[in-house]
Amino acid sequence: MLFSEIYGTYFNVVAAILAEAAGGNLTERRMTALVREKAFAESILSIPAALKGESWPLLDHTLTPVIRHKPTMPLTILQKRWLKALLLDPRIALFDPDTTGLENVEPLYKPDTFVLFDQYADGDPYRDPGYIQCFRTVLQALREKRMLRIRFRGQTGARHSVARIPYRLEYSAKDDKFRLLTVGKHRINAVNMGRVQSCELLEEYDPRGVHLPRENTRELVLLLHDERNALERVLLHFSHFEKETIKLDERLFQMKLRYDGEDETELLIRVLSFGPMLEVKAPPDFICLVRDRLAKQNTCSLRNSPGEKSCVDQSDVSPGG
Repeated sequence: MLFSEIYGTYFNVVAAILAEAAGGNLTERRMTALVREKAFAESILSIPAALKGESWPLLDHTLTPVIRHKPTMPLTILQKRWLKALLLDPRIALFDPDTTGLENVEPLYKPDTFVLFDQYADGDPYRDPGYIQCFRTVLQALREKRMLRIRFRGQTGARHSVARIPYRLEYSAKDDKFRLLTVGKHRINAVNMGRVQSCELLEEYDPRGVHLPRENTRELVLLLHDERNALERVLLHFSHFEKETIKLDERLFQMKLRYDGEDETELLIRVLSFGPMLEVKAPPDFICLVRDRLAKQNTCSLRNSPGEKSCVDQSDVSPGG
């Protein structure tokens, strides 16, 4: 790991304590508050004791720092190279990040280092000047709370022009596409950014006067059988979903995953891709989708191989998928 969550947290909280001490304002209560605010719960037992006991020789017995200046947290060369590699990603470049200080840094890797085999090849045109301009106009509208005039082509090719309140940008790793959620009449509408032809900033609006329609949020309950490193792969694959994971046994976990109803088909495909390692327990309508999908695959398999028996039989499809 290039960045350690544990040690990085320790460094940052100790730097905050030393900065407070350098100003002459550090007390034991303030030290405890800083640790509670910036570190882990159990750090209350270790960090103050290490500093007050001088096993970490950074403060004396009067809580005066032994250093003359407030600490800084400069980036290492490795961290700079990693950041430079991230900034070469055309999706990150859409947000126009500040690259000051990285001009002469060699990236740790190039974008073509990784080959993605589980992603659609018709992603958004991230390097297209028109796409970039529309994307940044959307970002400006979101930040400044302004309405947008959006002109785009629908799925059938028809042209549309709507004035909407921008609500949120979402990214699908599977499709490699961004979509803009807007607030319309009594509902939230989604527009694929790749279909947008132009964006125009309109007047500001008061966020307090915007009443968002209820989102079509659903919950999926899964049993995860941790075989062949399935736990790590599943958590990484579904990292962008809101979820809760509970360990039930040595190799058995329960995962509650919340998702937008419009993404149900994509989620179904993702769940099925893990085979018997993911078992669907609820809701019943999602279990029916699993059964229907497997039944269709079984039918197609029989049609394509008339002399062979399919590896999936309808009678073998359990509620768990």
